[in-house]
Amino acid sequence: MRHGKKFNHLGRTASHRKAMLANMACSLIEHKRINTTVAKAKALKQFVEPLITKSKAENNQTTEKGTHNRRIVFSKLRNKYAITELFGTVAEKVGDRPGGYTRIIKLGNRLGDNADMAMIELVDFNEVYNAGKPKKKSTRRSRRGGGKKAEAVAPAAETATKTDDSEE
Repeated sequence: MRHGKKFNHLGRTASHRKAMLANMACSLIEHKRINTTVAKAKALKQFVEPLITKSKAENNQTTEKGTHNRRIVFSKLRNKYAITELFGTVAEKVGDRPGGYTRIIKLGNRLGDNADMAMIELVDFNEVYNAGKPKKKSTRRSRRGGGKKAEAVAPAAETATKTDDSEE
């Protein structure tokens, strides 16, 4: 029974799995999208998203934090060119995104063995999906009551309707 075992081992030893995920993450960072099986794409998503979060500028305010995060990511990826790309262009693009840096798109079945295939890509680097959508202002929402904003908006809406009526 697999009670509470959430990690997909992908039919590999731990060292093989770590090496494979590191290589796939380096390829994803370099090429911005890769084709793989659905199971590997889901495992890669869990592997690479925390690394992208560590590369964001808000997590690297001081030199000590930046160096520490680079070393942590390097211990996972073991490719200095991928680290440079991740902390450079990728971190710059995803700087305002609060999470969800990758997207998995299912492609169908592979001809040879009928395996479910998928494309995993970095969300901010797909111009086709992002072309029609305007850049949204990033806002942080808390679970606490935001009654002050609602009260401030209501009188502004009333004055806007009064000015509209007066123009007619």
